[in-house]
Amino acid sequence: MTLAGKTILMSGGSRGIGLAIALRAARDGANIAILAKTDAPHPKLEGTVHTAAAAIEAAGGRALPIVGDVRDEDSITEAVLTVQGEFGGIDIVVNNASAIDLSGSLALATKKYDLMQDVNVRGTFLLSRAAIPMLKDAGNPHILSLSPPLNLSPKWLGAHTGYTMAKYGMTMATLGFAAEFAGDGIAANTLWPRTTIATAAVQYSLGGDRMMAVSRTPEIYADAACEVLTKPAREYTGQTLIVEDVLEAAGVRDFSGYAAVPGTPDGALFPDVFLD
Repeated sequence: MTLAGKTILMSGGSRGIGLAIALRAARDGANIAILAKTDAPHPKLEGTVHTAAAAIEAAGGRALPIVGDVRDEDSITEAVLTVQGEFGGIDIVVNNASAIDLSGSLALATKKYDLMQDVNVRGTFLLSRAAIPMLKDAGNPHILSLSPPLNLSPKWLGAHTGYTMAKYGMTMATLGFAAEFAGDGIAANTLWPRTTIATAAVQYSLGGDRMMAVSRTPEIYADAACEVLTKPAREYTGQTLIVEDVLEAAGVRDFSGYAAVPGTPDGALFPDVFLD
């Protein structure tokens, strides 16, 4: 199976992992609608919904850039209706938008706590819920959230409690949808990498150029996501998946091509959070 002709609604996606997934799906001939706030360039970050749409079209897909805020229910409703009008329905929802702040609880500003809850948890819940009626009519419907397994080790619960709650909230919402809509044949899974991924979040929140150099490229996430999204929805749901495990199951044995710095051995790559 491929994603040819499938319609994907993605939160975020102007850059990084979301854009990599969109471009990988575009090469199959998918339709990709991106709901993001990035109408104009950010002074530090590359990419807007418009540059992402141009790249998607160039890669062979059809693009629909939607300027909106995943925290706002009206934006989500309008986005879903716009996608329906443009492409006739929705086959896949990718919950990619995420806010990160790794501050300890005493240092975490309430505004940042609220932002992470609103984008990560509320956004995942509202966007997925709004698409459910159209997913029920899709041939192989999937919800995919870029969030980790629920590792209740004190090491992770206490490392950055506010961020942990927000990312685990994404996972809980996704697993909840998997259970609630299993009878409708809607798959809902999460996907998380074993190593850090070379994105702006890693650059600015985890350690700058040094951390980027020991990360993998977003393309590894994209390839794994497309493996998940082409699985039979009724049989492949309710799982907290790991990027490398998905690719290994698909027959990939050599991940060296995904190193952000070519030639970096696997043992030198930095492990991502939430995985022991």
